[in-house]
Amino acid sequence: MSAEMDLSPPEVPEPTFLESLLRYGLFLGAIFQLICILAIIVPTSKGHEKETESTNGKAADHAKKPKGAVPQIRPKSKKESKKKR
Repeated sequence: MSAEMDLSPPEVPEPTFLESLLRYGLFLGAIFQLICILAIIVPTSKGHEKETESTNGKAADHAKKPKGAVPQIRPKSKKESKKKR
């Protein structure tokens, strides 16, 4: 009965270069995704928000200035407005 039981480890072939590359690429992709998710969840620092507010205030001042006359769309000529028969 002890001769029937094979307790040796199974033979597993060595991974090929492409299998190893795929494995490490998947690990790097997972780490990148975790970093992206953490960047969304973790709030930014207060100093960064003050910098963006000051730059937004300057941009708002520029937006309030009048830009002159807006070009008018030319009216359709008579040929374009006639119906095709």
